[in-house]
Amino acid sequence: MLVFDEYNKAKRMAEREYRFAVVSGKYPYLPALDEILPFVEIAAETNLGLVEVPLNLVVGTKTAGRQSAMASNFMPLLDDKSEFAGKWMSLLNAQEKEGIRDPILAFEYMNKFYVQEGNKRVSVLKYMKAASIPAYVTRIVPKRSNTLDNKIYYEFMDFYRVSQMNDIWFSREGSFPELLQLLHVDSETPWSEDFRLNVRSLYLRFSKQFKNKGGDKLSITSGDAFLVYLKIFGLDHISGLSDRQLGEEISKVWDEFLLVSQGNAIALVEQPEEMQPSSLWNRILPPASAQKKYKIAFIHEKTAETSSWTYGHELGRLHLEEVFGDRVTTMHFDEIDSDEKAEAAIDLALSAGCNLIFTTTPKMITASLHAAVNHPDVKILNCSVNTSYKSIRTYYGRMYEAKFLIGAAAASISQSNKIGYIADYPIYGMMANINAFALGAQMINPNVKIYLEWSTMRNHDTHRSLEHNGITFISGQDMITPVEMSRQFGLYEKAGESTIHLATPIWHWGKYYERILRSVMEGSWDSAERSMGEQALNYWWGMSADVIDVIYSHTIPEGTKRLIELLKHAICSGDFHPFGGILQSQDGSITTKETDLLKPEQIVTMNWLAANVIGKIPSFDELNDEAQQVVRVHGIQKKNLTTED
Repeated sequence: MLVFDEYNKAKRMAEREYRFAVVSGKYPYLPALDEILPFVEIAAETNLGLVEVPLNLVVGTKTAGRQSAMASNFMPLLDDKSEFAGKWMSLLNAQEKEGIRDPILAFEYMNKFYVQEGNKRVSVLKYMKAASIPAYVTRIVPKRSNTLDNKIYYEFMDFYRVSQMNDIWFSREGSFPELLQLLHVDSETPWSEDFRLNVRSLYLRFSKQFKNKGGDKLSITSGDAFLVYLKIFGLDHISGLSDRQLGEEISKVWDEFLLVSQGNAIALVEQPEEMQPSSLWNRILPPASAQKKYKIAFIHEKTAETSSWTYGHELGRLHLEEVFGDRVTTMHFDEIDSDEKAEAAIDLALSAGCNLIFTTTPKMITASLHAAVNHPDVKILNCSVNTSYKSIRTYYGRMYEAKFLIGAAAASISQSNKIGYIADYPIYGMMANINAFALGAQMINPNVKIYLEWSTMRNHDTHRSLEHNGITFISGQDMITPVEMSRQFGLYEKAGESTIHLATPIWHWGKYYERILRSVMEGSWDSAERSMGEQALNYWWGMSADVIDVIYSHTIPEGTKRLIELLKHAICSGDFHPFGGILQSQDGSITTKETDLLKPEQIVTMNWLAANVIGKIPSFDELNDEAQQVVRVHGIQKKNLTTED
């Protein structure tokens, strides 16, 4: 009598599923693989052998003739007096007494499983809420195509080859290779049984808590959310947590999951929010944030003595102290060149009572994010661009605007059709700088060629290469360090043994930091958060915000100075855009109309070089160790890196 009742309970589950499918306009029975494959180009069939198949991935039957006995949830639809019902109840009885041990036969297509033999076994085990079932599996491999699902599936097959795991699935290309990187394993070495079981167990724990929090209502997979979690906390962190603690941490980073579900939308804020006129009440009694004192930490990868980048940010820190006086206390941490050191430095800043923290390199994004999740009352910003996280804000400058002016100046002074450009890291924003310089030069001299060199390539002498090509006008690093008195920065001319400095783009980091701090004091920080909704907020200011500029030496001709000022005014007013009109890349057209204008996102993620650039973007292997570390975090080639890289 007991198994009879259980069968009818399962049948009611099937009937509910059937009615819901009909009302929703969906097919109410099990899908049949034989009805899917005629519309698919098959590349191969592969025998996977005996596989422990997650039951949630068993979605249908192989042949059409066995569909109608069950609803789409694999629960039985036939009468309880049917032969089918009798066999189902016998299997249920066997499962309760000794367990179902005989493997089923199944086909796998796109990481979904279709049963050839053993549908009733699957039905019973699904009813019993079992996690998996043994199966002899044949994989149906579709021909490669450009569809997103197909690309993800081919990445999955590479992942499965080493992991033998099919529980995890993603909705975005590049996620499986990224998972391997986060797990610190390569794409060739098969996993040990212990490692596979550990990863699977931790993933299933995470997935359960994620779904308990409402993850099924988001337009992402549990795998997508798991990847976000790993970026912040790492895999080993889960091991030390109870299910309750894991659920609490998932709640902490829920905004990050929402951001992913919105397609990792990034709001590139191109202009500082204008200060709102204070109300009469605020003039009488200023808001608390305006009276608050701020303790601010700056965390640098290098020192001001050894890095022009750090030197510029240190000038910005000192600017804050000068402008705000005793309302601001600042501190700085130097030589923070690893995640562990970044975590420790941020902890020290938090312990010191800092309520605003700037991490001044993209390499610190993970440590910044981790701290922001655990300390939502502290404002943490990372100096990077094209970074999609809700818990922190990022900031950078439209340096390409200044590079365009420098390129125009170089072409107006040089008597040659060859100009050199020395770049450092192939990261987001760098291609825009190079191309803007090339376009600025081309506007003045249509025949000019820009010879591109990379200072971070292994066993390569950039200056010797430029000298070999007879190039004397060169755009080098943007700033000098105090310990190096070389004049080879910005735009300079090599005249024999001497160097003539001509002009340089500059970062007004002090003004940048001042604007950010004022936005916090005046309340526009919070209003920006509300107006952006479910988007990551990236400050991306330029010359119109007075955070980017060009300075030139007395050696620059007056006509060139006037040209620079004219172009600068046109860019700041919006009358001219460096990436407007017809643009040609080395391998074809980018835009084809005079009225075309690249969008901010296209500029930030630019991965091509202008047609008048002689050179290429270096491969990962060609870069030195330091550059590889930067590219892993923020490189334009990041999604193409293998785990070995």
